[in-house]
Amino acid sequence: MTTTAERSEADAVPEPKPRRGLLVVLLGFGALFLAGCWAAWFFTIDDAFITFRYSANMADGHGPVWNVGEDPIEGFTNFLWMLWHVPFALAGLPLETVAKMTSVVLGGLILVMLVRAGHRAAGVLGALVAGGALLLFVPTYFHVTAGLETIAFAAVVLRAAIVGVDLVQGRAVRDWEPPLLLLLAGMIRPEGVLATFPAFLIWLWLGRGRRRTWALAAAVLVLGGGYFVWRWTYFGHLFPNTFYVKFGNLDAGSVWLETTAWLVLPLLALTVFLLFRKASRGAGLVLSSVVLLTGMTYAVSGPTMDYIHRFAFHAFPVLCLGAGLAMAHLGRRWIAAVSGAVAVGWVAVTGAQSTDLPVIANYGPDLQRAHVAIGKGLANAQVPEAARSLAVSDAGAIPYYSGWKSIDYIGLNDEAIAHGAPPTDVVKAVRPTVIVVTARDRGATPGWAYGLIVPDAARDYQLVADVQMREGYFQEVFALPEHAARIRAALDESVGEAQRRNDPGRYEDTIDRWLDRLRAQLPGG
Repeated sequence: MTTTAERSEADAVPEPKPRRGLLVVLLGFGALFLAGCWAAWFFTIDDAFITFRYSANMADGHGPVWNVGEDPIEGFTNFLWMLWHVPFALAGLPLETVAKMTSVVLGGLILVMLVRAGHRAAGVLGALVAGGALLLFVPTYFHVTAGLETIAFAAVVLRAAIVGVDLVQGRAVRDWEPPLLLLLAGMIRPEGVLATFPAFLIWLWLGRGRRRTWALAAAVLVLGGGYFVWRWTYFGHLFPNTFYVKFGNLDAGSVWLETTAWLVLPLLALTVFLLFRKASRGAGLVLSSVVLLTGMTYAVSGPTMDYIHRFAFHAFPVLCLGAGLAMAHLGRRWIAAVSGAVAVGWVAVTGAQSTDLPVIANYGPDLQRAHVAIGKGLANAQVPEAARSLAVSDAGAIPYYSGWKSIDYIGLNDEAIAHGAPPTDVVKAVRPTVIVVTARDRGATPGWAYGLIVPDAARDYQLVADVQMREGYFQEVFALPEHAARIRAALDESVGEAQRRNDPGRYEDTIDRWLDRLRAQLPGG
């Protein structure tokens, strides 16, 4: 069963475009996409290991918990992404690789959706603009390999936008798709309900006279409501723990909005342009509302860990789609070609000029020789099980690889701190065996770190490791005296090996270091 607008599908569908051009574009773009993924393959963001820790604990039968045996904490906002990795954790597969491969597949689907939709609307030019904007935006590849749900969420949001456009233009859609996309998006990220709501609302309105429509809507309401009630009762709060840490920073949200608008300005302008042509007004309303509803959550929260425009990327493919569709409504062909070239060139430049790109381009080996090495060293340390506890601000790879009970003193995975408890008081009350502090230079222990008063919290602890990640970024590891020698020995071994294997002697944040690493991986490099 399908849903259509009042006019027939035959009247709404444009003349078929030659398929050869579409195939050539897909093949060329596919090769470029895979090359870009290869260039960023070494990159995994530390926050991804937060999700992996929950997945691993769930696979071990403890449920989605941060610390086994303690009250559940919802320190993640990507439930379905976390759940996806559970069977792979059960199978003993490396979750980092699973996440990357999943995102490569979904990223490829995003590319196919953009090229097909652009080609259907405006031929080869529409395909080139819609797909080219995605491919020449350098951050795309780092979001594919980062290990987080960014690509999965963007794929669902884009698909919902395409379904919404199909509905307003009278094309048939699968009856179950709009409600399913709403459910999937809301379970991948909470704001996904807003992002996919326009398509769902249009589908509901057009099918309002049919029982099947209301039955599907009721099913989604029951499933989504059941999920919400379960997580509320299980975790004890209406919203994820991260909401209480991040939400309400309007100043940071304003900066994010201004930065994002400049980043995608021509794509945004072309998407808005659709509103001013009768033939494209419906599509423009759908795409503009999706972008607005997706972005407004971040505009009022001042998102942290927004590396290379991570949160803007959630709606970025929708803007690529808008630009591709606009190619059919700009009048003269040369005007469309110039406008498309400017839009694609703009995001290629702004993406490459991202201020944190040099950091992210080298982040993978940097994380391996610092956080991952520390986590593995702690796991191997001859410390009794009862004493395996630590406090850390970068609460990803270190807790994941160590397996130790962990206090996240930023608060993302700590209920008390997220709801206002002073981090110093929380850490002192637990008195963990290890405290890890971020410093800006070797031996330059900070007096304050993310609310933790370091001299107070680490009083009587011994410094057992001072691990350099990159220029201006060190992880200082403090341990209780009775365990200091064993922890120092374990860290010396794991960190020493990791430092020798990952860009040895190079700590500068430069694109040249990234390119040198890529050249070394090429045949004869």
